[in-house]
Formats: sequence, C-alpha cells, structure tokens
Amino acid sequence: MRLIGIGDNVVDVYQDRNEMFPGGNALNVAVLAKHNGAESAAFIGIIGNDTEGDHIIDSLQKNDVDTSRVRRAVGESGKAYVDLNEDGDRIFIKSNKGGVQANLKLNLSEDDEQFIKNFDVLHTSIYSHLDDELPRLKQFLPVSYDFSNHYTEALLKKVCPHIQFAFISGSDLTESEINSLLSKIHLLGTPFVIVTRGSEGVIISNNNQRFSKGIEKANVIDTLGAGDSFIAGFLTSYFNEPSVEKALKAGALSAARTCEVNGAFGYGKQFAY
Repeated sequence: MRLIGIGDNVVDVYQDRNEMFPGGNALNVAVLAKHNGAESAAFIGIIGNDTEGDHIIDSLQKNDVDTSRVRRAVGESGKAYVDLNEDGDRIFIKSNKGGVQANLKLNLSEDDEQFIKNFDVLHTSIYSHLDDELPRLKQFLPVSYDFSNHYTEALLKKVCPHIQFAFISGSDLTESEINSLLSKIHLLGTPFVIVTRGSEGVIISNNNQRFSKGIEKANVIDTLGAGDSFIAGFLTSYFNEPSVEKALKAGALSAARTCEVNGAFGYGKQFAY
C-alpha cells in the first residue's frame, strides 16, 4: 500500500533531555507507515527554514519518505515542548502553535493533485488546517483524519462527510459517550470510526459493526506518538488486506513498538534554545 500524510509537522522538544525529535500527527503517520511495511510514503507540509526544519527533512529522508512536495518557508518550524510529570509520563508544556504550517495556508496545485493520486490513502489531522480542502481531496482517494480529543460539534459536521476513517482520542470518554459519538459520526457519513483509549485499548465501529482490541505488551519508556503509530499500523495493514481484526492487531503492535523508543520514531538531536 501507499500512504501520503499532509499537514502538521513539528519537533517535539524534550526539556528534560534538551533533545528534539521529529513529530506531528500527519508526519508521524507517513514515517510509521513505512516502518509498518508500506510500499511507499510521502509527506506534504510547510516547514520552516530553521535548524529544526532541516532536522525534520533529514529525518523524513532517512526514513525513505518522499519529501519532493514539501514547502520550506521563512520562519519557525512547529515546536512542541514536553516534560515529565511526577509519574514519569510526558506532558505537553507549550508550543508555538504549529509555526509556519499554521500561519501559512497550504495551497495544493494541480501537480500536487496528480501526485496525491498515486497513493492509496491520505492521512491528515485537526492540526493540519486542511479542512476546507477535504471536499476536493476525497475525490482522489480515501481520507483518514485524526481529531485528537479537541473536536467540536461544528468540526465533526464539517469534516465527517468527506472522510473514510475518523480517529478519536477517547481515554476520558465513558462507554455511553463513546456509543453516542460513534453513532453521530456514522450519521455524518464516515464509515470507519476508531476510538483509541490509551491503556484501555481501542474500539472501532465499521458501519455500526463493533470491534475492540487491547494493548500489546511493551517495555514502555515513552508513550509519545503511540496513537499516531496505531493509525499507521492500522491503515497500512487494512489497505494491504481489508481485515479489521488484522488491522487492529497491526495497529496495537505498532503502538507498542513506538512506546519503546523516545519520540514517535527516534531520531533525536540536541536542541539549542
């Protein structure tokens, strides 16, 4: 299968280590799709002309992700600062709100559209500022979208009619709230709704057919990026063989592997403040 990620990209700055790692949902899913056996993967986004941007590009290329359509712009690349809490879990402290990716609109040309058509699935996210493009993009290939846990009623109504896969971070949702959300998103037109719940595993509804999967064992050192890794493993497996059960297993295994490295997929580099 072939996957393209479009939109958000950052460096995750680990303040306790003074180290930065490439990240961002759309970027992570592209890289981790390659790690899960995708035939090819590409990323389109706007990256700053700074040292952090150079590191993002270098990391993509070292992971065999096509960067030929990446835009470099004058300004800061996205930065998210993370630290450890009292329990040793990573928590987000602050960010520059996506840097140039958020401040500049990503305008997709006809050449970009032709390039996108070479892939089997497109993944983007709530942080990619691509919502207005979805009615056009869905004409070319299936769209996967990560809402994180920051969705609103208005956003669901805007996005769900144009996507095939909706990923939701729902570790704080009750069973009743999950059931209501699944029904709502299906009614808006999305056939696959996947709710990740951290250590509680995953619930997926495929046109109201329900599946669930627990987590896989891992030597956990860092959970950052585990959700993105689940998405990459799930999509890669499903588009290679349309079995929900196998895709859930692949996603869970991918997330477990990510928990065993710092950053979403490694490639740390010293960060200069």
